[in-house]
Amino acid sequence: MAVAHASFTVSRTYTKSPAVVFRAFSDPARKRRWFAEGEGSTVEDFTTDFRVGGSERTSFRMAEPPMAGTVITNDTVFMDIVPDQRIVLTYSMSIHGAPMSVSLATFQFEPADGGTRLTMTEQGCFFDNADGPVMREEGWGELLDALGREVTG
Repeated sequence: MAVAHASFTVSRTYTKSPAVVFRAFSDPARKRRWFAEGEGSTVEDFTTDFRVGGSERTSFRMAEPPMAGTVITNDTVFMDIVPDQRIVLTYSMSIHGAPMSVSLATFQFEPADGGTRLTMTEQGCFFDNADGPVMREEGWGELLDALGREVTG
């Protein structure tokens, strides 16, 4: 099994304070809306225990071709949390139970222009038949855009 290692950074600036943006990670209902729910998939499981050492599990079934019926699962462990400043987590992704990747992700929340600059850095290893670092970076860009819609209402 080949493994591709990659790191990337995705940043966004939001008009809301770090506390508001951070709450979109820590509040289960808000996190589910921007992270788990989306067009083209159905959430099968979303549970979160947002604390250092806590875990989160998201599982969803793709609805549209070519991935229709595909179940993707994300299992997360929160390694470090500094309210309104930083979240560090590890997560693994699988497709129909087969490992896709394992990653370390850091989210930094910094005041910027009356709002928040969120910087997400991922260091990952991507296995055969995985989405790969380019698609993962694009996916995080879409998720952080959804986060922006969540925090601005």
